[in-house]
Amino acid sequence: MKIVLPGGTGNVGGFLGRALAAAGHEVVVLSRQDGGGRGDGVRRVRWDGRALGPWAAEIDGADAVVNLAGRSVSCRYTEENLREMMDSRVDSARVVGDAIAAAAAPPRVWLQMSTATIYAHRHDAANDEATGVVGGAEAGVPGYWAFSVEIAKRWESAQEQAPTPATRKVALRTAMVMSPDRGSVFDVLSWMARLGLGGPVAGGRQYVSWIHGGDFLRAVDFLLARDDLRGPVNLAAPGPVPQREFVRTLRRAWRMPVGLPATKWMAEIGAFALRSDTELLLKSRRVVPGRLLDAGFAFDFPRWADAAADLVRATRARR
Repeated sequence: MKIVLPGGTGNVGGFLGRALAAAGHEVVVLSRQDGGGRGDGVRRVRWDGRALGPWAAEIDGADAVVNLAGRSVSCRYTEENLREMMDSRVDSARVVGDAIAAAAAPPRVWLQMSTATIYAHRHDAANDEATGVVGGAEAGVPGYWAFSVEIAKRWESAQEQAPTPATRKVALRTAMVMSPDRGSVFDVLSWMARLGLGGPVAGGRQYVSWIHGGDFLRAVDFLLARDDLRGPVNLAAPGPVPQREFVRTLRRAWRMPVGLPATKWMAEIGAFALRSDTELLLKSRRVVPGRLLDAGFAFDFPRWADAAADLVRATRARR
């Protein structure tokens, strides 16, 4: 197939593009950087993520689009950064929809990145696509968390409202993707664990949802092939765990016996030093893949202990 990856220059887009190219697909990444090849079988074409341009010709005649575009959430959640997160996601989804709508030969499927953050902060029950509670202004959480949910809702709405009747649309409500690549979420968490900083944060009751990078790749393949699946699909392993268990398992995989706990205010200081935000640590994301499981998708790594051990082995092998 010819597969177009808008915003495919980040960590997830990097290993997804390489995997698709290695499987024999023609892969075109739409990037704000200069075009050209990347040396891994992936061709890069310039776009601005906001307006139609010559790049739209790559979508006309393509088999699939997997839109990953959006400003990284690994930043301080200032008003300016939150607005950039919103605009980069909504604008890119809207203009991808415009390109598909204008295509003489539109792609048969459009996978649109979304986020598991769309669900409410909760500990009591897991969120699947059918019964999950979409978040908002929940009691007892910072008000700006609601803006993160609003970003996700408008992101999905931009895809849903695009006039593309010939193209099947799937919103990928994705949890943290764990890969052994440098700069990945797993890489950062492992660095902290090996320093002895991987302890429970604010008690550690909040749930962590995640997906092994290998299962993420297989789920994308599955959704590209299954013509009967459309709308929101949770890309998360079926075993979310409380944060204290998550970090304890990660430390065990790295054979690190010590993990210093952190209070909420200590987490604020750490997030400021890392130029990140505590929502990524404190929000309880208890998300499960109801639709994938119902469709017969089998996870290679449904349990965090097995996933962490495999990722540690891959990280050591990479070194």
